[in-house]
Amino acid sequence: MPIATVNPATGETLKTFDALDADGIERRLAAADAAFRDYRTTSFAERARLLEHAADLLANDQQDIARTMTTEMGKPIGAARAEAAKCVKAMRWYAANAERLLADEHPPDADVRDAGAATARVHYRPLGPVLAVMPWNFPLWQVIRFAAPALMAGNVGLLKHASNVPQTALYLQDLFRRAGYPDGCFQTLLIGSGAVEGVLRDRRVAAATLTGSEPAGRSVAAIAGDEIKKTVLELGGSDPYVVMPSADLDRAAAVAVTARAQNNGQSCIAAKRFIVHTDVYDAFAERFTAGMAALTVGDPMDESTDVGPLASEQGRSGLEELVAEAVRAGATVLCGGRRPEGLDRGWFYAPTVLADITPDMRIHQEETFGPVAALHRVADLDEAVRLANDTYFGLSSNVWTRDDEDVRRFVRDLEAGGVFVNGMTASHPALPFGGVKRSGYGRELSGHGIKEFCNATTVWQAA
Repeated sequence: MPIATVNPATGETLKTFDALDADGIERRLAAADAAFRDYRTTSFAERARLLEHAADLLANDQQDIARTMTTEMGKPIGAARAEAAKCVKAMRWYAANAERLLADEHPPDADVRDAGAATARVHYRPLGPVLAVMPWNFPLWQVIRFAAPALMAGNVGLLKHASNVPQTALYLQDLFRRAGYPDGCFQTLLIGSGAVEGVLRDRRVAAATLTGSEPAGRSVAAIAGDEIKKTVLELGGSDPYVVMPSADLDRAAAVAVTARAQNNGQSCIAAKRFIVHTDVYDAFAERFTAGMAALTVGDPMDESTDVGPLASEQGRSGLEELVAEAVRAGATVLCGGRRPEGLDRGWFYAPTVLADITPDMRIHQEETFGPVAALHRVADLDEAVRLANDTYFGLSSNVWTRDDEDVRRFVRDLEAGGVFVNGMTASHPALPFGGVKRSGYGRELSGHGIKEFCNATTVWQAA
């Protein structure tokens, strides 16, 4: 895949970039290694100062970088501005909280004495250069939610971004340079996927984090495992959105539209399978379908647009195949199911709701990366749980109910990294984010995320 900016709203290639050659990669690895040796010894106060400065710069750049993201991957311009603002918030949160999150831990005195020590503590130290293999769908947020905690912990970053967002990738490198970070602390590697293995196997790279597809996660995990290097993986999702009889149906249906169509439907944590109790199925389906059909599809630079194009022609073709196969197998199209009229250029697809989904359909198991919702009817809570868990993925989940016993059961039984009750799945710097099963392992964000790339060092001292 070429490293290029291709506008998904028009299909036009706007700018191409040469991939780094072997010498270019070596120079960046050497710079990261040298930077880490000094940067790891800086104080939390100094790291916070640098990160706050980067946040200030990003806040000032919000409109420009939003336009870059929209041009490269097609998200509506308002959503792109919101993504930039969210990054600023996360950077400030880690600048303010990293020292507290990584403070030394002191076992109870009785345990210290039992260990035969006069004092004992757990001290958190950075690992080194961390390779981040990042996706195009949230091209700023996915990187910042790695970079902010990693840099505050004393690590340095090497970014291999998706090949269709090179200008966003280069902006990130320049952002940290302008903020005053020492040379080599955060570098973008313009390389293809074939060059990742060599970088990850390099002895100077301490660990890796990847957000992306299941095949990409398997590859990185296998290489890192062979090298015995730490990894964090955030992969796909097929998140359930369960609606029970006691739910506020108007609110549940309205939020469901946003939960499915956010980011043009191209989000790992977007709700994808809508599992509705039979007592409220018809009422919910009517409201939800009407909401999806009312979304405005069009130019993502237009402030009135709700849904822009898919990021690639290949992505739209794959989505069309999933829908067509489901329809041939008996699924019913309640709205959409086609390319929208009047948008002949670019890779647009109409918001779609499918009913009568059966377990033998690919769309029942595979992640739908676009504005397509699968609607399911269930008889009771037990069936809802079984269907929600009937997937290889386990990223997050949504539950709509005002019954406390329902909540208890879903929290206990849903196989997911998050359970969001009467609200839409979202990430926040104070809360851990990640999944189970084939959605990956490890956690980003919060204290859990900043400790992923730290060495928890036992410090034992005799009297």
